[in-house]
Amino acid sequence: MKKEQIQIDTEFIRLDSLLKLSGGAVTGGQAKVAIQSGQVLVNGEVCTMRGKKMRPGDTAQIGELLIEVLA
Repeated sequence: MKKEQIQIDTEFIRLDSLLKLSGGAVTGGQAKVAIQSGQVLVNGEVCTMRGKKMRPGDTAQIGELLIEVLA
């Protein structure tokens, strides 16, 4: 499993934006399809909400990529 840490300086980042920023998805459309088809786990549970607010301490997983949000 590959781990990626993304540091944010705002209160939150949207899940679709997080996937693009981390390289988990190349485009916003690709992120949307992955999320809506249940391929993304947020904090270990399937999440189908594109606009899910990801805050420091949250994790997202797509395939073999685990993304951690840092403050």
